[in-house]
Amino acid sequence: MRKLLVIVWLMLLLFASGALFWYNDLVYHLPTPVPANYKPVNTGTVIKLGNALNKYKGQPVFLHFFNPGCPCSRFNMASFKSLYHQYNNQLNFVVVVMSNKPFTVKQIQDKFGFDVPVLFDTSIAISCGVYSTPQAVVLDSQHKLYYRGNYNSSRYCTDDKTNFAKIAITGLLLKKAKLVFNPLALKAYGCRLPNCNK
Repeated sequence: MRKLLVIVWLMLLLFASGALFWYNDLVYHLPTPVPANYKPVNTGTVIKLGNALNKYKGQPVFLHFFNPGCPCSRFNMASFKSLYHQYNNQLNFVVVVMSNKPFTVKQIQDKFGFDVPVLFDTSIAISCGVYSTPQAVVLDSQHKLYYRGNYNSSRYCTDDKTNFAKIAITGLLLKKAKLVFNPLALKAYGCRLPNCNK
């Protein structure tokens, strides 16, 4: 009888663990709900970046919207690092932290393992039409919105065919006027701003 109870208990634990994993996986495959007060920002719109980014005037910029408390942001770190190491001599990379918790620039840089510029200005997200993390924004040299969307169709960011952020960077560097993206690139997935409560 005792053996049977242990087996039943282990089966229940296994079932509960599987159900929890399935639920979390499902939640992060659903699009982030669009906020009621959301104002879309169209491609080609000039994004005013404020004084903090004045030094990038006349240069293309890659904005990485990041929440250290968001599991999707954490899964995405390897993808961002890969893009940074591949393109940082052609684009200016900036991390925009979207969190209510206080962080220092050094804490964020330590998470990435290199001295990337870090901003804590949430108004940049509104200017770019970003309402979830992680999100990538690519601005051309005139700071017109070239791309705003997901890094990849998978939260593990392992599929090169759907590496949307890389496709956007390549398109910008090759001076392609406009790229057509799969809808998965442009529909936000991840954590709501500013908290990870999805």
